[in-house]
Order: sequence, then C-alpha cells, then structure tokens
Amino acid sequence: MVVLFLIVGCLALWAHNFVSNLVKDELTAQKIYFPEKGSSALNPATYPDLQQYAGQLVDTPEKARAYANGFIGRHLKKISNGKTYAEISAASMKNPDDKKLHQQKELLFQGETLKGLLLMGGYGFGTIGKIAGMVAYVALASGSILLTAALFLVLGRVN
Repeated sequence: MVVLFLIVGCLALWAHNFVSNLVKDELTAQKIYFPEKGSSALNPATYPDLQQYAGQLVDTPEKARAYANGFIGRHLKKISNGKTYAEISAASMKNPDDKKLHQQKELLFQGETLKGLLLMGGYGFGTIGKIAGMVAYVALASGSILLTAALFLVLGRVN
C-alpha cells in the first residue's frame, strides 16, 4: 500500500504541476486583461463582482471563469437581448437577408467560442489540476504515514 500511495501521489503531483503550468502559460499567452478600474468598460454598477480584477491579466482558472461568465457572458446577453447563439442562428437562417441577425450571429459565435475556451481550457482544466494537487498531497501523506507505521512495527519486532 505504501508503494501504491507514493506512486499515486507522485503521478498526481506531476499532473498538478503539468496542468497548472499549461493553463497559466496558455492564459498568459493570450494577453487578456480585465478593463482598468474606473473605465466605462468595467462600470461598477454593471460589474460589481469584477472590480477586484480590474486591470489584471487573466492568468488563473478563477480569473478565466470570471472573465468568461462575468465579462463576456454579460456582453453576449446585451448583443441579442439574452437570446443564445442557437436561437439567433435559427432566426438568421429563416431571415437570410437580415443583416442585424447575421451580425449578431457572428458576434455570438465568436463570443461563445472564447467564453467556452476560457471556461473549459482555463477554468475546467485548472480546477482538475488543483484537484490533482489535493490528491497528490493526500496520497503522499497517507503513504508517509503508512511507511512510518510500518517502520515502527518492524523496528518494534526487531528489539
């Protein structure tokens, strides 16, 4: 059991480090920043929950989620009065000459794609990396405790 716990702990720790570094590197490379505090783009009345991130780089799973849902999500709702990409796309197909619907469809597609990438790639995988870290520490601690107990048992029998 000791060997199993230590192997699982080491693999989980490797997964935690790999995923955490990958998520941070990929988010940082995108150079997505929250608008500056006091700017009209980050109005405190509209975005009270995002004020804590004002002017910051989106480089953590939590910031990716906040930007995706709190910033992009609210913008998407304004574009189409709360209608989804699927609803606007269906309406656009029924009315192919409606330029406003076509423009909304394009904006919603781009926004939903970015939102989805931030949520899945940034927040989702980042959270999985954090869970792997927790598993690593529990497994390594359990393995260490079992190894210590086994050593006490063996040493107790030798004396």
